[in-house]
Amino acid sequence: MKIVFIGAGNLATNLARELYSKGHQILQVYSRTEESAKALAKSVGSMAITNIAQTETGADLYVFSVKDSVLEQLLAQMPTTSGLWVHTAGSMPLSVFGKYHDDHGVIYPFQTFSKERKVDFSEIPVFIEANSDKNLELLENWVKTFSRKAIPLSSEKRKHIHLCGVFACNFVNHLYAVAEDILASQDIQFDVLLPLIDETARKVHELSPKDAQTGPAIRYDENVINKHLSLLANGNQKLLYELLSKNIHETNKTNK
Repeated sequence: MKIVFIGAGNLATNLARELYSKGHQILQVYSRTEESAKALAKSVGSMAITNIAQTETGADLYVFSVKDSVLEQLLAQMPTTSGLWVHTAGSMPLSVFGKYHDDHGVIYPFQTFSKERKVDFSEIPVFIEANSDKNLELLENWVKTFSRKAIPLSSEKRKHIHLCGVFACNFVNHLYAVAEDILASQDIQFDVLLPLIDETARKVHELSPKDAQTGPAIRYDENVINKHLSLLANGNQKLLYELLSKNIHETNKTNK
């Protein structure tokens, strides 16, 4: 399949490289930043562009992988093309394409991406949506060239998946960063937490997260909780600790 990427961020970089490795042809990579466009284009044997008007019009697929805030602006600037237009956003509806292009869809790989880290796409659930059965079938067949999990999902349900991703990934990673700062203040390396982090993640493959929950907040052990709060000089960290502890306790009581 001949593909044009609009965007050269973390997701676009990983997806373009994966598709290139599977034999798809990446015709162009667009980015507002020439350095980003060239870096990705070079790695997938493609052409870098920084002017959306220069987009090749004969590709099979146009993948818009950009910030939500600029997606519609770029759609409005796109030249008339053949092929299917898709975006990769969890929080943007399919309908955003409505007045810009007839054939359109969504592919949402549900994973966290960094440019410098390769992921195994075969295990990533990819949520798909399209404006017709024909386009949905096209997307499903295409996704199956790099993932075993092509899952049709509506825009409304995809918004909730995206929300859960923020809780399960972004918020959790931020808590790692908070823990790293506290450890650093005591000259302790972050890697002492890795066995604990790994076991916590492994447990939820076998237990529900509610059943896997441990710690002082379940029984609301105020003696331990107050000692922990006294160690936190950062007001936001104290608030975070208190809110999470109360929520864990209330959830545990509700689900007993």
